[in-house]
Amino acid sequence: MKISARNQISGRIASIHPGAVNGSVKVDIGNGIVITANITEEAIADLALGEGDQVTVLIKASDVLIGK
Repeated sequence: MKISARNQISGRIASIHPGAVNGSVKVDIGNGIVITANITEEAIADLALGEGDQVTVLIKASDVLIGK
């Protein structure tokens, strides 16, 4: 499958925190950096995600915000 997102980062699922509709998936990409993705519980089930799974984080955003 080809994807237009250029920001693709490999990592392992560190934890999954279920929610009512969306779950929080934490992906350890190394060097102490963890990326958190909030995705639907349906997507978590469809992808059969579990702790320790090797995954790719795809980032595509029209806006990137920075605060200080």
